Amino acid sequence: MRFLLVVGLALAAIAPITPQTRSAPLRLNEIQIIGSHNSYHAGLTPGMMAWLKKHDPQAAQTLDYRHPPLDQQLSSGVRQLEIDVFADTQGGRYAKPTAPNLLKIDGLEPDAPFDTEGLFQKPGFKVMHVQDIDYHSNCQPFTGCLGVILAWSNAHPGHLPIFVLIETKDSQKRRPFQVAPEPFTPAVFDALDQEIRSVIPRSKMLLPDDVRREHKTLEESILSDGWPSLDEARGKLIFLLDQRKAEADYVEGHPSLEGRVIFTNAAPGSPDAAFVEVNDPLTDPNLIPSLVRKGYMVRTRTDADLVQARANDVTQRDAALASGAQMLSTDFPFNERASWTGYSVRFPNGGIVRCNPVLKPGTCVVPER
Repeated sequence: MRFLLVVGLALAAIAPITPQTRSAPLRLNEIQIIGSHNSYHAGLTPGMMAWLKKHDPQAAQTLDYRHPPLDQQLSSGVRQLEIDVFADTQGGRYAKPTAPNLLKIDGLEPDAPFDTEGLFQKPGFKVMHVQDIDYHSNCQPFTGCLGVILAWSNAHPGHLPIFVLIETKDSQKRRPFQVAPEPFTPAVFDALDQEIRSVIPRSKMLLPDDVRREHKTLEESILSDGWPSLDEARGKLIFLLDQRKAEADYVEGHPSLEGRVIFTNAAPGSPDAAFVEVNDPLTDPNLIPSLVRKGYMVRTRTDADLVQARANDVTQRDAALASGAQMLSTDFPFNERASWTGYSVRFPNGGIVRCNPVLKPGTCVVPER
């Protein structure tokens, strides 16, 4: 009997940890997924590519990529999407891009007619990369993009949670011919929340209120009690705000994101800090792992501006994979390979998700679904 007990204990000590045998459920922040950068990006039109190559070759080089529709990306394994939105509360602000005139002046072939359905005439958030230059998207308007995501989610119950990173575009730095973007104010952010709620049911979202629980602040909750379990987040969408400069306006009137839809990109130590962006994992190799160990959700980039993709330089990609950042954003996820070199981002095991390399051992297994 003593021999059997000793053998049993020894086997238990070396048995692999799986969701069935681990003592605690896998938490949302204990996984790692791959996302697409500017997921909506349909690429420059042939005319604008020719115009940029003539007037701004560097910009043309960095914008030479495109993604398939959002639902196709989700089916390929992407679980973090990024969508850039421009406010257009009155409608029509971006309805007449100057690109056709630019092409005409330079004697270039005209592009196909833009917005034949008149979507840009209507009020609501529009999805673009750069107004008047790079304004074509694989979904439009913002509510249309949300509808594509929701339809895919409903067709795949129990899927891994989908993180939707939103970049609010209102920079006043622009070329003379570009229309000035509408600023994002607290009221505009209210409208952004409302657009999300108008498409995505409450039951399909994990909100800051869900994560804060009974704590005074969101940060206190994630640092002390941690994130919800992965099973609690399955089948849901989690919205994230890209730019830290937008945090103050989004939080105004909503301390610690009370009643808000989106998690802010907040500085650690802030009441609303739960999600943090560290876009370059190489600047300080210890930063991301330290944030992950404390309990923050982190997004980083494996490549930027097509630099790594053109050179097939995997230094930043491999650093991002090892960093423990839960979201790895790339222009070339999975089978979207760079045409110049074949560069892409994927996990060594060939799956679409893995246990976090900083928080969990390699024997941990995540059911993909």
